[in-house]
Amino acid sequence: MPTLTEGMPFRHLDRALQNLRAVSNDLSEASLTTVRLLLADSPDPDAVIHYLEKLRTSSPVDFQSLLNNDAASPCLAVVFAHSQFLSEEILRRPSLIDALLISGDLYRGLSLHEMIAQLEQECPEGLPSPLLLATFRRRQILRILLRDVRGLASLSETTTELSDLASAILQVAYRHVLNQFRLRYGTPHFIADDIAQPCELSIIALGKLGGQELNYSSDIDLMFLYSANGETDGERSIDNKEFYKRLANALTELLSTYTSEGICYRVDLRLRPDGKLGELCLPLAGAKAYYETRGRDWELQMLIKARVVAGEKGPGAGLLDYVEPLIYSTTLDFGAVEAVSVTRLRIGEQLAQKRGASNELDIKLARGGIRDIEFLVQCLQRLHGGRDPWVRHGGTMLALSRLRDKALLSPVEYAKLSASYQYLRHMEHRLQYWDDRQTHTIPKDPGDLDLLARRMPAWQTGARASGMRLVKQLNFHLEEVQEIYERVIHAQQPVYYKMAVNNSSGTNEEPSSNLVRFLDEKAPRFAALLERKRMKRGVANLDLFLEKILDQPTAMNALDADPLFASYLLDLFESGPYLAEQLIRTPDLLDEFFRFGAGLNFRDYFEDPVELRRFYRREMFRIQAESICLRQPIFHTLDQTSQLAEFAIESAYRASIQQIQEARPPASPQYVPRDQMMVIALGRLGMREFDLGSDADLVFVLPDHDAQEMNFWRRVAERLIDIVSAYTGEGMVFAVDTRLRPSGREGDLVQLESAYIDYFDKSAQAWEGITYMKARGVAGNIEKATDFLNRLQEVDWRRYGQSGRSQQELRKMRMRLEKEQGETNPLKAGVGGYYDIDFSLMYLRLKGAGMFFKLLNTPARIDIIEKMGHLERPDANFLRDAATFYRSIDHAMRLFTGHPEGSLPKAPGQLSILAELIESWVPEHLCDQPLMIEHAQIQDRTREFFNRLFPG
Repeated sequence: MPTLTEGMPFRHLDRALQNLRAVSNDLSEASLTTVRLLLADSPDPDAVIHYLEKLRTSSPVDFQSLLNNDAASPCLAVVFAHSQFLSEEILRRPSLIDALLISGDLYRGLSLHEMIAQLEQECPEGLPSPLLLATFRRRQILRILLRDVRGLASLSETTTELSDLASAILQVAYRHVLNQFRLRYGTPHFIADDIAQPCELSIIALGKLGGQELNYSSDIDLMFLYSANGETDGERSIDNKEFYKRLANALTELLSTYTSEGICYRVDLRLRPDGKLGELCLPLAGAKAYYETRGRDWELQMLIKARVVAGEKGPGAGLLDYVEPLIYSTTLDFGAVEAVSVTRLRIGEQLAQKRGASNELDIKLARGGIRDIEFLVQCLQRLHGGRDPWVRHGGTMLALSRLRDKALLSPVEYAKLSASYQYLRHMEHRLQYWDDRQTHTIPKDPGDLDLLARRMPAWQTGARASGMRLVKQLNFHLEEVQEIYERVIHAQQPVYYKMAVNNSSGTNEEPSSNLVRFLDEKAPRFAALLERKRMKRGVANLDLFLEKILDQPTAMNALDADPLFASYLLDLFESGPYLAEQLIRTPDLLDEFFRFGAGLNFRDYFEDPVELRRFYRREMFRIQAESICLRQPIFHTLDQTSQLAEFAIESAYRASIQQIQEARPPASPQYVPRDQMMVIALGRLGMREFDLGSDADLVFVLPDHDAQEMNFWRRVAERLIDIVSAYTGEGMVFAVDTRLRPSGREGDLVQLESAYIDYFDKSAQAWEGITYMKARGVAGNIEKATDFLNRLQEVDWRRYGQSGRSQQELRKMRMRLEKEQGETNPLKAGVGGYYDIDFSLMYLRLKGAGMFFKLLNTPARIDIIEKMGHLERPDANFLRDAATFYRSIDHAMRLFTGHPEGSLPKAPGQLSILAELIESWVPEHLCDQPLMIEHAQIQDRTREFFNRLFPG
């Protein structure tokens, strides 16, 4: 028997071979010799024997056939040693190996078009099943892995094939989904130059798929972009926005549904404009406006890797051509890169906290890891790509080569970065293809480290691979990258930017010396205030903002003349990056500081949607800035934000009636549309607790006697949604969610009063009926909407309150939410979270004969229930405190990030900012100890109260 490679932990070779010989008498001595040779060369002979024995037990004929096949047996050994999930696949379908060998595809790479053709041959008429797509992906992953491990493909060829595989599945799935939707709704069109044009959709890939550098188990980052707004031409006509939104949802579900063969791809849509709060699909004009006026630096840098991977090319090409001048600087301006670097530093801090707790090393996010190499490349591309288009490319390896060609990296730097990138990517692949899992963390167990070392390409680890040697090599590559990163990025920085940024330790930051000298000359009193203030954070953003206004004497004079105004400005920059970035992008928002305390300034309703968006943005900024600088009570701020949202909806309602009446008038010439359709808000807006980054949950109800004009009002509702949620140069007002209507997204957008009453009386599930307990009219005939909701609540009371079902149903709903969302959103859905308070108040309301509240915010609900005798004074006081505490935490995190977060941050710097903000809004006795401790105590007491109401 050949000698095994030194250090291999294999103890059962002789016993296993004897077992194989005993049960497989027709195996020749030559075959057994083949097995010995395979095991001797295997990085994990234990796994090979394990799966050979399982194959022999489950399929003895295939076992003998494959081992006697000189071409198939090495393939078996590779898969069994490298990939658990593919080994299980071969046990289920041993014929995969023979089929691959017969096809000849093992010895050549498949093009994108070849993969598309193969998949189309397997697809039936109509929609392909998720199982079919997942099976096709696994079969191709098997082929790609064998080519990779056996040295038949380079790293670049492997990542290209993995990317082409995802693109092929996307293209085929998209075409089939599109055909189904066209049959259902017709073809989308839009009007250009008074001529109806067919609308197109581009599916844009970002991240690794965009750069054609996909991993074995990557998420795919996608963005959906269509030509323009319009509507479909079918009998069941819907607007283009709704058509493509439904299509995108259907496509995403098709790709990400779990099957017996796993899933095709986890689809990540959070890189679209405004992230998870933004529209799922955007028209081209809206996307252009977003990136030109509101796109953050990291979002522009992200587009370096963007490319159209499915759908039609037109809209995507139009966007990418448009944003290219925004991405690549024509002058060596380091500002954009510095802004992205701040984000990178935040990620690094969060990772350091995580590593400190778990002692794990993430080769993607660690200093000197994959992300740093990609970031370094993109920084150099942004800085030099405006002058030299040759360096523009989404792929990291090719971009490194082009940067070297242009002497932007030295030959030595290129060699080190290229070697480290390939080493890290090979390691990343071997971490992921074992169990088809997206992971970048190297194992801590010494035995697992040894296995990882032996699975690496021999030319990278040498003949005597071991875990200790692997760690030494890994640290060497990380240190090489760190050194180059710091040196190259530092070399790009002008002196003006060499200042401390994002100091999460709490120590004071110093403004740059250039800035101090300039302020001493132009605004000496403000400079003195800045010196006394000794800011702990926010200096980097303040520096960027002051650079924008240095040549504006009015603004500089105001800062110098009014110390209170200047203090407010510094407080805002200390509170976090979100509002600071708004000021940097739009310095004239500074005027809103002079309106502090003036209250809402609602004038006549806006007819122009652009003016409405501009007004909303400015008012929202002022309200949020007041909550920081004036320390406004939290529910006062939420009430102000809710009133602003209502004003926007009513303005959009009136504008929509006017626009639709001009374009598509009512069916009856005598019909005069005024306020007949009721717009009803639920959720946070229904409770008057709307906040920055909230969606508006809206439903549209029409009186029965207006039923003949249903089509007119449907168009009005669609236009209202478009005005409020469309992207423009002035941004979006807010996102609108209409899924709480009867039958959800499958139900009609506008429905009759009688249809609502009938649905809730007979068909609605308990959670639907209870949801409408937090509803109120916000546009249209408010009085009629209030009467309608009162009647609807009587139905709820009959079904749930009067029958005594409410306690059981509410507890069941609450426990389900805790199970489904508690881990990802503990502040709301976890044990003792805000939902405990909310559900308790809903139960007490139903218990109190279904009291109808016209105004619904949480303190008001607590007051009324206490006065009705359903709450003891100590419990009422605690619930007020707990509600204030939870809403304050939520509001503080929105101010910091611009969107809701489900859990408290782990980084001490962010926790410190949150604690300082929350102190402004909660009673003193709720901020006399560390935030985490206070939260834990409130959490425990909230659950104790909930359990008293809902005994398990």
